[in-house]
Amino acid sequence: MHSLRVLTSPALALASFIMAAVVQAAPVATDEIQGTVRDALGRPLPGVSLVLKTPDEKIVGKTQSDAVGHFVFSGITPGTYAVFGDKPAFQSGTAIVTVETGSIATTTLTLAAQEALEVSVVAERLTQARNSLSPKTGGSEYSITQSDITALPQGTNTPFNQVLLQAPGVANDSFGQLHIRGDHANIQYRIDGVILPEGITGFGQAFDTRFVNRIDLLTGALPAQYGYRTAGVVEIETKVNYEPGGRVDLYGGSHDTVAPSFQFGSSTGRMSYFLTGSYLGDNLGIENPTSKSNAVHDHTDQGKGFGYFSYFLNDTTRISLILGSYDGWFQIPNNPGQSPNPDFLAGAGIYGFDSASLNERQYETNRYAIAALQSSLGSDFNYQFALFNRYTSVHYVPDPIGDLVFDGASSNFFRSDYSFGLQGDSSYRLNDAHTIRAGFFAQNENISSDNNSTVFPVDVNGNVTGAPFTIADNNPKNGNTLFGLYAQDEWKPIDKLTVNYGLRFDQENAFTKANQFSPRLGLVYKATPDTTLHAAYARYFTPPTTELVAPKTLALFANTSNAPPVSLNSPVLTERSHYFDAGVTQKINSPVSVGVDYFYKIIKNLIDEGQFSPAPIYTPFNYNKGEIRGVELTGSYRSGNFASYINLAHTVSLAREVVSGQFNFDADELAYIATHWVHTDHDQAYTASSGVSYVWLGTEFTCDATYGSGLRSGFANTDHVPANIQVNLGALRKFKLEELGAMEVRADILNVFDRVNEIRTGTGIGIFSPQYGPRIGFFAGITKFF
Repeated sequence: MHSLRVLTSPALALASFIMAAVVQAAPVATDEIQGTVRDALGRPLPGVSLVLKTPDEKIVGKTQSDAVGHFVFSGITPGTYAVFGDKPAFQSGTAIVTVETGSIATTTLTLAAQEALEVSVVAERLTQARNSLSPKTGGSEYSITQSDITALPQGTNTPFNQVLLQAPGVANDSFGQLHIRGDHANIQYRIDGVILPEGITGFGQAFDTRFVNRIDLLTGALPAQYGYRTAGVVEIETKVNYEPGGRVDLYGGSHDTVAPSFQFGSSTGRMSYFLTGSYLGDNLGIENPTSKSNAVHDHTDQGKGFGYFSYFLNDTTRISLILGSYDGWFQIPNNPGQSPNPDFLAGAGIYGFDSASLNERQYETNRYAIAALQSSLGSDFNYQFALFNRYTSVHYVPDPIGDLVFDGASSNFFRSDYSFGLQGDSSYRLNDAHTIRAGFFAQNENISSDNNSTVFPVDVNGNVTGAPFTIADNNPKNGNTLFGLYAQDEWKPIDKLTVNYGLRFDQENAFTKANQFSPRLGLVYKATPDTTLHAAYARYFTPPTTELVAPKTLALFANTSNAPPVSLNSPVLTERSHYFDAGVTQKINSPVSVGVDYFYKIIKNLIDEGQFSPAPIYTPFNYNKGEIRGVELTGSYRSGNFASYINLAHTVSLAREVVSGQFNFDADELAYIATHWVHTDHDQAYTASSGVSYVWLGTEFTCDATYGSGLRSGFANTDHVPANIQVNLGALRKFKLEELGAMEVRADILNVFDRVNEIRTGTGIGIFSPQYGPRIGFFAGITKFF
């Protein structure tokens, strides 16, 4: 059985180490009181004046909560104390705490606002109503909170894809790509419940971790509300500040990394906003093609901006505006010591070329905007309507001579995508047993692809016959539409059982014309207060990816050095699949939670992608049939100042017979796949992630680790790369300076054991070049709160 194989995988050593820490960890002895001040909605309150008193009203300590509501009283003798908190516009609060010899006493102080309908209370009520629009019945959900992100080494400086790697079944790939449960990408991102249209795949992370309040990763057989990209739905809830405040960060370290950033937010009357901006510059922009610590020609400059604005029309309705921006500039790293093609050198009229001096670059742009109207009419009816648009572009600039003499083609690629549309979601609580939900999604897309390739003329044997010349291959595709409708009922026939059944209809008119009705069914059974079982089925409809903007015009490249090995180019098709999911979660006492989930997916026209040319841009194609199956195990422990988690997954992703984009394959590989089930290139048999954090004497120590048994490689993906393991450490300390106020410092070590982790070998289906993960890196940062 596959589940037994998980337990015997190499990840067992990592799992055992973390579980040992979970079971055996115990507080370190010291005499102090630590605590957090929160408002009635559970949010941290900064600037609260705190007084510590003995039972006879003697004051033995005074302090103030910092920007995240944290406070410490040190050097406290054993005994019972009262902590008094006071802040303007809030009611005073009191907490009783007992300090025992050689221990840390912890407490939480709650202060209620004096105004019953302050803007934050209204906002929280509407946020809960918005969340009720998105049922998660039957599928699997993994949540990462703002405090979880802070507890990672690097904290909010952690790239968005690296945050998602902490979830179960998420495999790491080169160029920042992620694969969830054996699918190639196929990830949908939603910001505050609104789908963000798909963009052109690049190297950079368009989302900044700093604006995240919470991430919910939804996988499995999902309710009818979720369509199109369904390997993983990433629900992002944005931060909002209701009191003036923010932070300025400076972070940097190895590879000449410099990463300043800021966050700020506030509320004025019924208006609230949150802003963040960041810059990243370093000399390890993308994966090194060699195993060395430092890459050649690998600098990057990246800038991100994000803004959230909301205005309350009344106590039940708000309008919001979300704006995001990303710009990235990348040098493509070089692999020294490579030999150019002698025939191409002669055709170019030069005697040699050093591969270490190549000058390939890529420029990326990403802009998005969402305007939403949300209302809660009474306690039974909620809705949200949103307008959205997104512009993305990728521009690859080759080395004009170097690419020509090494690859026989020097191709300047530009791809762009502009999408806009409307989304509506609603829910109506019919009675205690039924909640009806319905909605729609409509999108229009205009895309362009410009490709100017310099190539050599060649004879039938591939020998250069003349001087290089340029071919223009431009392919705009405008007026593409995508439309979907759904309706579903969340039914509670008995208290312990919830059934969510529904139907969605999707229609695509773009690279293909297709439609489908997709039934969904999910069940959640609360067997006991600590045991929850779930099972679900979903029919999925997955349109081809946006990367299809450049179908190669094969005839243009006939008798050139860029002619494809196979002349067949069938159009890419819409993927259709059946998805089954079942699992159970169990709480063991209060601090321990474990879960297991099994999934199975049957696929027709499985969509995959590959880098089939020197330009690091992906091209999609279909396999006729596909099958994905696997099992996930999760565990977490949280008690006092200690928290930990561990995730293990085993996945098998198989496919057979290439039925589109055949020109990208060699004839022998194409023939083999036509008669054999092969592993997809992104298939990784075993994946694991784990982490621990512990607060000791006011300092938070963190550790996380990831394990992968290796992505596929070799002819027709019949081999795989070696296993990779990365362990990261971090330490975080908050403190106050009389002159500067609340501050924070952190120190991080990435890849502590300086392990050489090969991600790609340069072989396999759609794999063009080798890539290695980063070697050991040392980083530090300082934060000023205001």
